Amino acid sequence: MPFVFDPSAFPLVMGILNMTPDSFSDGGKFTSVGQGLSRIEHMIRQGADIIDVGGESTRPGSDPVSAEEEISRVVPVLREAVKAFPDTLFSCDTMKAEVAKAALDAGVQIINDVSGLQHDPEKASLAAEYGAALVIMHSQGKPKTMQQNPVYANVVPEICAFLQKQSAFAESCGVKEIMIDPGIGFGKTTEHNLAIFRGIESFSKLSRPVLIGVSRKSVIGKLLDDRPVEGRLAGTIALHYDALLKGASALRVHDVQEASDSIRIFQSIYGGATT
Repeated sequence: MPFVFDPSAFPLVMGILNMTPDSFSDGGKFTSVGQGLSRIEHMIRQGADIIDVGGESTRPGSDPVSAEEEISRVVPVLREAVKAFPDTLFSCDTMKAEVAKAALDAGVQIINDVSGLQHDPEKASLAAEYGAALVIMHSQGKPKTMQQNPVYANVVPEICAFLQKQSAFAESCGVKEIMIDPGIGFGKTTEHNLAIFRGIESFSKLSRPVLIGVSRKSVIGKLLDDRPVEGRLAGTIALHYDALLKGASALRVHDVQEASDSIRIFQSIYGGATT
């Protein structure tokens, strides 16, 4: 049976596990299977609904790695994690079809594609074959050069049109469950990113669950007088709460406890939850 998100469970927390030496926030912290499993267990205890495991940094200016290297980083920990935590959803953050297939064989239920099917469109057919969900994110350019003068005529409508087009393509390939992500910081200036936040309702109107990934990103640092990564938590939480108010279905985060707490408060006020 194809995997389907449960709308009654929204908003979801997607915890980030970067099995990389060079990710912008936590590169080099989790490089062994044991370190990865320990981090996964910690995030689950803090309230993560999905664990998103990546093996290639996509920070601005980063260099690509081979599919073989990426697989060697993510598949061993995914294989063990899926068995160890059967009640948790697992996602693989990759642009490559070869890596996506290896992750699906390891048992993940979600493929998170920051290229929005631009790099390897066959990931859509793979997701359909395995009954997996697909996260389609918008990005302009490649990570190595994406922040070198990104230009849009009208950023929110252009991203909406891209997400609609790529979602329709994925559906035509047989994908049943699609989540969309406007791609904060992926080929966008600070003003482009702020326009996306002002227009989150436009993405919510596309009749897809909306994932927001802004955790610790450089736009927060720029808004806070060039604050370094370790000082961006409060700014992250502020943007998360704004996204929740505008209909976001999921938050992709480094700081799981804080995101989970924000959602609990949000639901207590707006969702009729009681404590």
